[in-house]
Amino acid sequence: MAYDVVVLGSGPGGYVAAIRASQLGFKTAIIEKESLGGICLNWGCIPTKALLKSAQVNEYIKHARDFGIEAAGTPNFEAVIKRSRGVADKMSKGVQFLMKKNKIEVIMGFGKLIAKGKLEVTDKEGKKQVVEAKHIIIATGGRSRQLPSLPIDGKKIIGYREAMVLPQLPKSLIVVGSGAIGVEFAYFYNSMGAKVTIVEFLPRIVPVEDEDISKELEKQYKKNGIDILTSSEVTAVDTTGNGVKAKVKTATGELTLEADILLSAVGVSANIEGIGLEELGIKTEKGRILVDKYSQTNVPGIYAIGDCSPGQALAHVASKEGIVCVEAIGYNEKKYNHLPEAIDYNNIPGCTYCVPEIASVGYTEKQAKDAGYEIKVGKFPLSASGKASAAGHPEGFIKVIFDAKYGEWLGTHMIGYNVTELIAETVTARKLETTYHEVLNAIHPHPTISESIKDAIEVAYGEAIHI
Repeated sequence: MAYDVVVLGSGPGGYVAAIRASQLGFKTAIIEKESLGGICLNWGCIPTKALLKSAQVNEYIKHARDFGIEAAGTPNFEAVIKRSRGVADKMSKGVQFLMKKNKIEVIMGFGKLIAKGKLEVTDKEGKKQVVEAKHIIIATGGRSRQLPSLPIDGKKIIGYREAMVLPQLPKSLIVVGSGAIGVEFAYFYNSMGAKVTIVEFLPRIVPVEDEDISKELEKQYKKNGIDILTSSEVTAVDTTGNGVKAKVKTATGELTLEADILLSAVGVSANIEGIGLEELGIKTEKGRILVDKYSQTNVPGIYAIGDCSPGQALAHVASKEGIVCVEAIGYNEKKYNHLPEAIDYNNIPGCTYCVPEIASVGYTEKQAKDAGYEIKVGKFPLSASGKASAAGHPEGFIKVIFDAKYGEWLGTHMIGYNVTELIAETVTARKLETTYHEVLNAIHPHPTISESIKDAIEVAYGEAIHI
């Protein structure tokens, strides 16, 4: 079985790369060991958003009187999980349709590189076949990272996959790690009625975000009854009883936390084991496959994109890496008329879908100062936004950072209602090298949350109207 391009893995990097390859006229196949759409569509981005939406509806019912409505109801945990799985299944079927539409051959099984241009695929029954391709794109994604002190058993110590399909709602939950996965599940289970405690090794939660974002999220979470331990580490877990007992070393001493379940959300490990990298001499570093700006490995004809390569472990990064990789292949094969532009990894938006939502791009305030910029900072509280107040979500703020000398937009950091839908304005403006002047002169619609971006810029330049 010979192809021009074969993609190993069908997540948001793999299936997008396959479609782009087909569009450019390459005979294309995709190899998938489990479900089309990969972790993102089946166990990550999409079904978690379905869970979080159910949690938000539950919150609305709890606070219906605040909106002048009498309503009551209790969450049916099994039905919530079932809806989430239904959304995931629908999206996976959508990828199946896209594969057929683009005439991409789908080969189910575990793929392993056995030589340059050759893969061995083993299906569920153990049957093997060899697939040949001039270009092979590795898009094997990632999985829950495991710590030696937190061995995941799938029942009492769980990863994100188990957290999405628990048979019943736990009364209490310890969440270890406060990145996007940790804080999203903390919000979901707290909203559903579980007692939640977050344990974070670093001095603040959501540590990759701007410090002001961390402070605001911690304030809102504590207000909602979530306990938070920062500068803390789980050193041991006892699962011999009915639940779990976690020994936690804090800045002030040791304590023991008890809960029904512990969720380990300490990051993502790349899926690079057993796929033939060592046999072909493909270089790796810190558990990721090393690549150039067009995702080419050190072995010609073999590429790597998404969570198994060094960029940010985000679905939209994987998708763009897949497109850039294939277009570079297309240029070299005279199927595309120019080399694609390399990705600017300092202009990648990050979104966290807890409540309040978090969205950010570019430099944090500290990063901008450390990089030597003189900066102007504007911060607009959403309590001053008419739309946010009308929506019943006045918490949070929009924070913008500009270079004082040239007016360059260095970064934006948002926490609040629906802010994940707003960050693209900053990404596009930064891509266009827009300054504060152009944004202030672009009329923003009223009443919207989006106009709060303009309001924050006005604050930065001493022209605030609404505060």
